[in-house]
Amino acid sequence: MRCEKLKVWKRACRLSCEIYKTTSSIKDYGFRDQITRSGLSVPSNIAEGEERSGVKEQIRFLNYSQGSAAELITQLFIGIEIGYIEKQKGLELINETKEILAIVSQVSKNKKAVLKN
Repeated sequence: MRCEKLKVWKRACRLSCEIYKTTSSIKDYGFRDQITRSGLSVPSNIAEGEERSGVKEQIRFLNYSQGSAAELITQLFIGIEIGYIEKQKGLELINETKEILAIVSQVSKNKKAVLKN
């Protein structure tokens, strides 16, 4: 798999694992299911896009990953506000998600530039 070479994919996988660990004791299964799904979608879409042959398709899956990251940030904020996630841990996860989102955005931008040339 080509994605295994990407540092951003590795970071997103570690983030997803950390989301699972952090939310494992939350009894609100709907919330826990949603936040773990969005966390899992970030690296999954990076991986799926990397395995596509066309650049347009790769960009599309990077866009999905960006959307999932934004969704995850929203859910982390809500989790902190309602007391499901400890504030310091939640802010660390938000910061990591934002860094991953910035990298994915740059990769997408670079791929778009290839299309124009």
